[in-house]
Amino acid sequence: MLMRTDPFREFDRLAQQVFGSTRPAVMPMDAYRSGDDFIVHFDLPGIDPETIELDVERNVLNVRAERRSPAPEDAEQLVSERPTGTFTRQLFLGDTLDTDRVDASYEAGVLTLRIPVAEQAKPRRIQITGGDRKQLGK
Repeated sequence: MLMRTDPFREFDRLAQQVFGSTRPAVMPMDAYRSGDDFIVHFDLPGIDPETIELDVERNVLNVRAERRSPAPEDAEQLVSERPTGTFTRQLFLGDTLDTDRVDASYEAGVLTLRIPVAEQAKPRRIQITGGDRKQLGK
């Protein structure tokens, strides 16, 4: 049997039983713009999609997800390296994004959000009317 040497293993196990998870709950992400969309990918492996909550309030996107331990409550935990509990992340979205049209999907442990750029933020050509066109060009 392969054993990992960790002098603080028992302390970590005891602290987790008493206080809950001692490790910070992280939600790694990638974000980029592709054309007229802002794309965000969150790594959430092992998360039940039913526990994922998304909401936007005043251009702040809140992501919340929960991973429960697969072990029964009465089981003796031998190794616990996968974080459990509640994961949260906030993104501050600029006024240039259309927060009313956020599209979310969850596949293979990755939550993907597609947020379109707002129409008023897209570059547009302004038509010039009236006056003598020759004078405007000078």
